[in-house]
Amino acid sequence: VVVGVTCNPALVPHHSSRSVHSSSTMYARSPDLQPETVTQFLFDNPDFLDSFVQQHVLEDKIRQWSQRKHKVQGHNPVALTNGDLIKDQRSNWKNCVQSKKWRILQDLTKDNTTNKARVFTELAACAAESVNADGHNLYLVDEQNQLFLASKSSRNQRAPTACVGRIEPRTSLPAYVAYTKESLLTNSLLGDPRFPLGMGVETERGVSAIAVPLLHGNNLILGVVELYRNYGSMPFSPEEEEVAEMMLVWADICMEYVEMYNSMMKQRKLNDFLLAVTKSIFQDIVSMDTVIMKIMNYAKKLVIADRASLFLVDTKSRELYARIFDTGRVEEHIPQKEIRFPMDRGVAGHVASTGEVLNIADAYTDSRFNRDVDLQTGYRTKSILCMPIYNRGNIIGVVQMVNKIDGVFTKADEESFETFAIYCGLALHHAKLYDKIRRSEQKYRVAVEVLSYHSQCNDEEYMLTKNVPIPSDIPDILDYDYSPWAIDSDHKPVYVLYMMRDIFKMHSQRFDLDDMIRFTLTVRKNYRNVPYHNWAHAFSVAHAMFTVIKTSEHRFTPIECLALYVACLCHDLDHRGKTNAFMVKSASPLAAIYSTSTMEHHHFNHTVTILQNEGHNIFKHLTSAEYKQILSDIRHCILATDLALFFANRSRLQDIADKGEFSWDNADHRRLVMANSMTAADLCSMYKPWKLQVQLVDVIMEEFWQQGDEERSQGLTPMPMMDRQKKNELPHLEVGFLVGICLPCYEVMAQILPETKPMVNGAVANLKKWRELADKEALEKEKEKEREKQTEETQDEVIKEPPVTKPSDDVIVTSEKNTLLPADVLDDSASDTSFLAADKPLPDPPSGRTSNTSVPSEKTVLSSQSEESR
Repeated sequence: VVVGVTCNPALVPHHSSRSVHSSSTMYARSPDLQPETVTQFLFDNPDFLDSFVQQHVLEDKIRQWSQRKHKVQGHNPVALTNGDLIKDQRSNWKNCVQSKKWRILQDLTKDNTTNKARVFTELAACAAESVNADGHNLYLVDEQNQLFLASKSSRNQRAPTACVGRIEPRTSLPAYVAYTKESLLTNSLLGDPRFPLGMGVETERGVSAIAVPLLHGNNLILGVVELYRNYGSMPFSPEEEEVAEMMLVWADICMEYVEMYNSMMKQRKLNDFLLAVTKSIFQDIVSMDTVIMKIMNYAKKLVIADRASLFLVDTKSRELYARIFDTGRVEEHIPQKEIRFPMDRGVAGHVASTGEVLNIADAYTDSRFNRDVDLQTGYRTKSILCMPIYNRGNIIGVVQMVNKIDGVFTKADEESFETFAIYCGLALHHAKLYDKIRRSEQKYRVAVEVLSYHSQCNDEEYMLTKNVPIPSDIPDILDYDYSPWAIDSDHKPVYVLYMMRDIFKMHSQRFDLDDMIRFTLTVRKNYRNVPYHNWAHAFSVAHAMFTVIKTSEHRFTPIECLALYVACLCHDLDHRGKTNAFMVKSASPLAAIYSTSTMEHHHFNHTVTILQNEGHNIFKHLTSAEYKQILSDIRHCILATDLALFFANRSRLQDIADKGEFSWDNADHRRLVMANSMTAADLCSMYKPWKLQVQLVDVIMEEFWQQGDEERSQGLTPMPMMDRQKKNELPHLEVGFLVGICLPCYEVMAQILPETKPMVNGAVANLKKWRELADKEALEKEKEKEREKQTEETQDEVIKEPPVTKPSDDVIVTSEKNTLLPADVLDDSASDTSFLAADKPLPDPPSGRTSNTSVPSEKTVLSSQSEESR
């Protein structure tokens, strides 16, 4: 019974009442209750105190009591081993009840500076205060499985080393606990054989300690918290060990939360980066080169690399190629000459072939690395991160980053770039689609232009040609000196049908005569009325190829023979009488579609267009495989008429022939012969009889001069061969053309096919004539110089009477001019005959020596009257 205290039974629990009555001490009734009495009562009745505080004391009041108590006791700051201090050792958790702990955890983990050491330091401080420890130490495990001191609570300890030691027994207390992964309570730090070195941080006063391991969910050791009491303090009890363990259970939860938060923040930054990449790339798709440059720049920023390269995959040739290179200089990323190398070479080739991601810390220790580039540039390659770029499950490119600026490429770099590579694949895919759309638009413009000029043959033309019987035999048509230009224009289709039928029948191929007639007439209609590269030229080239096929002992397949003849007939379809260089210079839509062999690609595509017209498919009886093969062969043959490709093809064929390695069974060897044969047929005018060739060269040069006149009208300076003002240089140009192109082409032909020797003989004979003209031209120039010199010497003389000109002098001058007439005729051509091969024009030769662009009939050109006028 408490005297002088009025107790409200409703406020006192039943068990508290029993506690009061059970007290052995009886308190006297007194009107004044002394503090000592209340204090003694509370000590004797702790359950009553607990119930009273819970029901009548506010939470804020409890927090204030706790803060005042800590202010009185004082505390030491917690020092991290890197020199940083945690401002308040009092755990944030100490200032709140258990139900509020998650708020502190949330605030801590959302701090941008949060890391593992900071979270565990806060937990260690909380555990130390929970058990009233005099101090604590935090040890963490590094990548080498060693313990290092992360933080300590007292500055009185001796200066520790960063590394405490490996995780193993019989060393120190934290190492032993990390090894066993079980908490440990010891009240005798000295002399324990399990950890003879005592605490991880040496202290002179520590006598009792609790060591608790920090474990991950999969039993992975993260660190150890070491709590200790100094000499003079009460030893730790098992209950306090249990409290420390319960507090440090939060370590795993905290780390998961921190890692989750950091991962989300990292992903958010990556998403922002990829969003910027997407906006930059997809909002400005101008060309493939632009997209490649942006990908390389963003790739370097993503993984902080010094340089980057992007190689695209050519699936047909199984090669990697690139045109944009990061040189590390101001002018970097400038498009350069394209390089190519096989997919099985180098680091990039390995990644493109296998799809494997390569992260090479030291490039010079990897056998796949090619050091030649470093030796040439002086640049030192250290680390490499190479990753494939996929689109629809296929590897379309490889990105290679070189030399990470702040170390080596990490696993995090690989993961980040793997996501980035997806966007790269989409960007490259859309860039290709954009390029295709742009090219399709240009093709459409070309198609409209072509259709506005050309059309198919009409029924009247078809019936007129069909009613003309195809002869069973044409005399002398297989002679190499035969003149196709002597055939009337209206009869040329019949001759074409005769030769085409003969080739079909050679190998018992099925054909439809009606389709052949429509195809031939439409091809004729699709040749423009230009001076040289016209229907007459196509007919002469087709005849030259027919002569080779019929007279030589070749072993071309039936499909190859047919492809050669049709390719010759169509090799200059829709030719505009201009060179490839002019088409590029004038920004023609054709040049925008075809960057190389501009006109040759157009000729082939126009051939395919005609074949697709109804009633024009002369190959409709071929199988699908044969049809695909013949189109491939026709394309190969037409492109071979570009002299830019001739030199490499002839050189390869000459090398094979000189070594005696040529074989008709080798498909590549046959394709080389086909390419060389196309050039020989395209230049057939160069081995024709002299009188015919002179006339043809006159026509050829008229076409070239027309281009030169157009260039001059645009303010451009034409090449000498295109300049009408320099036509007197023609004999020298023809000599160079025959020696540099025609004779090498004919000679290798004769080496493979001896029956084509007449080509060589005709070219040699014409070369002799051109040299004579060149010599006469040179002699005439010398005479002209002498006359000019004499004129200068007589300028100072005073002539009183004009001299009388003798009639005989006029005759002599006229005679000289007549002697040089053939050279003068050639002057009307101002260019290499290379152009007649490269841009193959060929109309019926015009009559007379006028520069009129209209082309008279071939009969007029080749008539005796025309010859007499010359």
